[in-house]
Amino acid sequence: MRRRSGMRLGLFVTAVVLIAYLAVCYFLVPELWIFHDDRRKTPLNAMVTSTEQGIPGDPINVGLVGSREQIIRAFAAAGWDAADKVTLRSSIDIGLSVVLDRPDLDAPVSPLFYEGRKQDLAFEKPVGRSANQRNHVRFWQTTTTAEGDRPLWLGSASFDRGVGLSHDTGQITHHIGPDLDAERDLVIGDLGKAGQVPSTYEIPGVGATKTGRNGGGDPYFTDGMTLVGVLDPAIEDSGAKAGK
Repeated sequence: MRRRSGMRLGLFVTAVVLIAYLAVCYFLVPELWIFHDDRRKTPLNAMVTSTEQGIPGDPINVGLVGSREQIIRAFAAAGWDAADKVTLRSSIDIGLSVVLDRPDLDAPVSPLFYEGRKQDLAFEKPVGRSANQRNHVRFWQTTTTAEGDRPLWLGSASFDRGVGLSHDTGQITHHIGPDLDAERDLVIGDLGKAGQVPSTYEIPGVGATKTGRNGGGDPYFTDGMTLVGVLDPAIEDSGAKAGK
């Protein structure tokens, strides 16, 4: 009887601690954070994403010119996987992937917002067996068109170096590596090696900084430029004809 009572008490205490953690880190702290530092609620730079709470997130550092279908095919050709949407099932799967060190090639990425909406597309390439470390990128289709009246997509690429707790809110999250330029170059470089990006150009991004800080409180540095890859229109045309 004492053993059962002890187990029940332990489960009760664990449940109370878990509920308290969720309430504090996912509801109370984000509100206090915004109230304490309202200046960061809205990104001051137009080339910065934000979290759902309005906290400035990762900067825009990559771009692509092409259709949605072409982008999906291009990343598949480059060996990258499309990320799942965040659901209870996908969240459990990524948690088990990290804890058990097993693959989860289409693990979800947390939502970031740009121009008032969360990412339209997200892709990832794992490093090692599990989803603990991975290269990943989010994309938003803009209302701007590029040369040839083709869609312009802007994105945010970063390297997830491991799972931990947000420095700002205490929420469970991936921490990013500080060198955003290396990840930007990797994304466009992989697409180029796969024969998907015959040309690139640069546009101004967040601006050069050595003291950046994203929505999880992780520091980053960058030269501040956004590298845009122009997807081969011939590949897009051939894919469209093949589908007819």
